[in-house]
Amino acid sequence: MPSSISFREALLYWLKLGFISFGGPAGQIALMHSELVKRRRWISEQRFLHALNYCMLLPGPEATQLAVYIGWLLHRTWGGIVAGLLFILPSLLLLIGLSWIYLAWGHLPVIAGVMAGIKPAVVAIVIGAAWRIGTRTLRNGALAAIAALAFVAIAVLDVPFPLIVLAAALAGLVGGRLWPQRFQPGGGHPASRKHYGPALIDDDTPTPAHARFSMRGLAKAGLIGTGLALGAWLLLAAVYGVDGTLTRMGWFFTKAALMTFGGAYAVLPYVVQGAVEKYGWLSATQMIDGLALGETTPGPLIMIVAFVGFVGGWTHALFGPAALPLGGIAGALVASLFTFLPSFVFILAGGPLVESGRGNVRLTAPLTAISAAVVGVIASLAVFFGQHVFFAGGQLQPGAIAIGLVAAIALLRFKLGPIKLIAACALAGVVLSYWHA
Repeated sequence: MPSSISFREALLYWLKLGFISFGGPAGQIALMHSELVKRRRWISEQRFLHALNYCMLLPGPEATQLAVYIGWLLHRTWGGIVAGLLFILPSLLLLIGLSWIYLAWGHLPVIAGVMAGIKPAVVAIVIGAAWRIGTRTLRNGALAAIAALAFVAIAVLDVPFPLIVLAAALAGLVGGRLWPQRFQPGGGHPASRKHYGPALIDDDTPTPAHARFSMRGLAKAGLIGTGLALGAWLLLAAVYGVDGTLTRMGWFFTKAALMTFGGAYAVLPYVVQGAVEKYGWLSATQMIDGLALGETTPGPLIMIVAFVGFVGGWTHALFGPAALPLGGIAGALVASLFTFLPSFVFILAGGPLVESGRGNVRLTAPLTAISAAVVGVIASLAVFFGQHVFFAGGQLQPGAIAIGLVAAIALLRFKLGPIKLIAACALAGVVLSYWHA
């Protein structure tokens, strides 16, 4: 156990994490758990899960919010800000570059073949995410039932996700009173939690002064965050008009950040509905391609909003046909700013309140139930993408099904890493495309 952690040491770790955090939110959370809980012992298992449950309750990317939360616990406000920024900047820069290549040269047969192979891998990765999170979260029948009901509600009954979150929270609130042992953080009995030795932020470590709740601190963080978001949007409205593409992007991605819950996979259906169907910033096929590109880069998976913004800015020629890349970059930056800013506010404003409820099962049980519901939502997303990939154009795609099946086996049975998996599937896609040509 370290006696203390310098700001420089933490900064270097968050920068490293930004470059190596592949595998979507499930992989990133697992990576942070392995490094911070098991190896470095910066935080205990119970404190880690308590923070994770809160982040999964929030709208937005839970892996990013978890990094902000731990950074904030360690080094106050600036620690949280630096942790979050370094977690997302590498993926933002990489996705801007990949989006540029995709739009400028995506029509080439070799690139089209690569994308055709990656898409089935994306479906397998989403299935794998649901499996990994489910095996960690669904530790008993009550939580498994919540996950199953959430899947049916969103995939079959088309119930809005905020209502699913509310229902899960209510179920957790009741369950925490009637069967508290079933709604402990992590979904199991307290005795089943793992211990890896003493940690700097241990189970019984007193809450540091900066993390103690106060109405003044809550109001201050909330007002500053809201002021930054409102000021940025008003600036866009003043320059481009209320109906300008960038202004609409700012408002849409703010709503996406505030109205969608459960992390990246739960946000995507909402983004598809607005960006594809309502505003026409990109097509459904391009959206799946964007997710495929997002899976090949480190950082939060929801960073594909940068791809959405880039494609929208490019196709709408924001700064004229001679400056298409510049329009794409502007769209990517606006989409990212308004998507991620609320995550920082939620943690820096709400973190002290969550810390004050630590150890109170009546407060943690709703979060545990919501974590279970998210598993069902992620499974529904796998079905959504599977329909578009395996039945593209209303026709069965045997090649895509074969690649997806092999990818799922490699991922779940042989634990193949996502980057190796995507590379292999991309190669298979190129081979099949030339075979059929």
